[in-house]
Amino acid sequence: MLDPRSEIYPTIEYRPIQPSDLEALEKIHLALFPIRYEREFFLNVVNGHGIVSWGAVDISRSDERRDEIIGFVTTRMIAAKDSEIEDLFRYNSSRKDLTLVYILTLGVVDSYRNLGIASSLVQEVIKYAASISNCRGVYLHVISYNQPAISFYKKMLFKLVRRLPMFYYIRGQHYDSYLFVYYVNGGRSPCSPLAFLKMLVAKFWTKEDHCNPRWARCKESTTRCKESTTLLAPQNNKRIISGDDTRCHV
Repeated sequence: MLDPRSEIYPTIEYRPIQPSDLEALEKIHLALFPIRYEREFFLNVVNGHGIVSWGAVDISRSDERRDEIIGFVTTRMIAAKDSEIEDLFRYNSSRKDLTLVYILTLGVVDSYRNLGIASSLVQEVIKYAASISNCRGVYLHVISYNQPAISFYKKMLFKLVRRLPMFYYIRGQHYDSYLFVYYVNGGRSPCSPLAFLKMLVAKFWTKEDHCNPRWARCKESTTRCKESTTLLAPQNNKRIISGDDTRCHV
C-alpha cells in the first residue's frame, strides 16, 4: 500500500468495476461500512446487473496488484417518479421519463485518502448522469453522524435538500439522514424562480387542478397558492438497515 509519508504520488486510473474485482470489493466494503452487504449485491456490481460502477486503481505500483481497486463508487439508475425526491421535479411534470442516478456506496481505502480519488469517482458519476439526456440529477443519503461525508458532498456542490428524521434503524438505534442532490441537464431546485414558475404552470393547467375546489377557494380569497420545499421531510419514510440493504450511504 501507499506510504502516506511518501512525496511520490501514485498514478490513479478509473475504470468500470469488473468480475475480477469481486474479492477486493467485498474486502473494502467490510472495512469501511458498519453493515454487511449480501454476496448478491457484489455479484450484481461486478457483473453490471442493474448497477453502474467505477473503480480506482493505482497503475504506478510495480507488483501484480497494480490493477487491484483501491476505491469505488456504485450507482443505480432510478425513474424520477419512483424516487424519494419526485416532488422536487414536479415543475417538469410534462416529462414522464425523467431519471436520476442514485449513489449506493462510495469508498477509498485508508492509505489512499486525501488524494482526490473520491472526488474523481463522484465526477465520473456526474459525467455519466450528464450524458443521459433525460437524467436530471445525482442523489444520495448520508447518515447524520458522518460529518466528513456531509462536508465532502457540500464541497462537491451537492445541494442539501432534505433532512429525514429517524430515517435509518441500525442495530437498535435510530439515525437521521441527509439527502443531497447534484442537478444535471437543466435539473434545478424547485426553489429557483424558473423551476417555481414551471411548477406553477404545470399545476394550474392540468385537468385535475382546474377541477380542484381548493384552487377555487384560494382564488376567491386572492391568496397565492404555492408548494413549499423544506429540509424537513415527512417521517413516514424510514429505512431499517439490515445486511442486504445496499442504500445505506454512510
